[in-house]
Amino acid sequence: MHGPTSVVASRPMLDLALYDRVHISARPPAQWLIAECFLRFDYRKVDLVLEGIENLPNRPVIFAMNHTDNYNYWPFQYSLHKHGTYMATWVKGKNYESPAVSTFMRWTNNIPIASRGYVITRDFLNVMGRRPNPDEYRALRDATDTLREVDPADVPQAVLTESRDMLGYRFEPETERYVDAIDSVMNKLMGRFVELNERAHALGSHLLVFPEGTRSVHLSRGHIGLAQMALHLNAPIVPVGCSGSDLVYTSRSVITKPGRIVYRIGEPMSDWSDLAPREPFVPFTREAEAKHREAFQGIVDRVMDRINDLVDERHKAKADRASDGSRGTDRFM
Repeated sequence: MHGPTSVVASRPMLDLALYDRVHISARPPAQWLIAECFLRFDYRKVDLVLEGIENLPNRPVIFAMNHTDNYNYWPFQYSLHKHGTYMATWVKGKNYESPAVSTFMRWTNNIPIASRGYVITRDFLNVMGRRPNPDEYRALRDATDTLREVDPADVPQAVLTESRDMLGYRFEPETERYVDAIDSVMNKLMGRFVELNERAHALGSHLLVFPEGTRSVHLSRGHIGLAQMALHLNAPIVPVGCSGSDLVYTSRSVITKPGRIVYRIGEPMSDWSDLAPREPFVPFTREAEAKHREAFQGIVDRVMDRINDLVDERHKAKADRASDGSRGTDRFM
């Protein structure tokens, strides 16, 4: 066995087993406790404005909100908590890399979402004891996206040839290619992800999604996962514009600075008859995304345009819809 594997793989991470330890509740006790014992005191110095609460229908929805900073969902959750409304939030796999943070996330109604970039980066780290450099990552990502062979000259041999546990999936390179193993891991992880969303929806919990997939002061283009889940659950999408949170949460500290945060809740969006696929599909699969990507992106683009109408000028999208968020493997780990 390659040396670093047994050491690094023992660290916390988003793997298949973690999904069994995620707690989903219609009224999560941990959210209530944090709201009443911490946020209600910390937010005394914050002017929290919630507009459009009357737009919420009497059924579970998917909130789609811009992601300006690390914590801009906390004031939103707190504002709705005061109305007796709770939600489960999609969060990146990188948030499960620390024992303390992972425990917090698992008990506060968060649903971990894997990405191909996370799986590639975390598996490489498990094998090599380090992250892939930009060239190594690009070689692995390009091959995985197209299901072609990885050029052995581009990456360490151990990544392609070492038998191992790959985030809960057994990879045997004698019988399976690396790119096919990554595909299998993604299918299994996303299957568990969909199950947790179905459970939350069935309990009557709203879902909160950041379609941009990363933090950005300016609104950027959204990813297609939002559309897939909304169509799969037959749930309305409610756009939310968040303005000013990045000036209140200016670092990784959970303690706020004095300021003003405005949340504008738009009208529900559910009529996708001109865009939605006419046939059933399995969400988050390579087949569905290849066949219906244009339709999914069209739905998300429409939602992002609505969010753009709901944010202050300093948060509005640039002409190219580019993100000013994280780059490289920092997005994943």
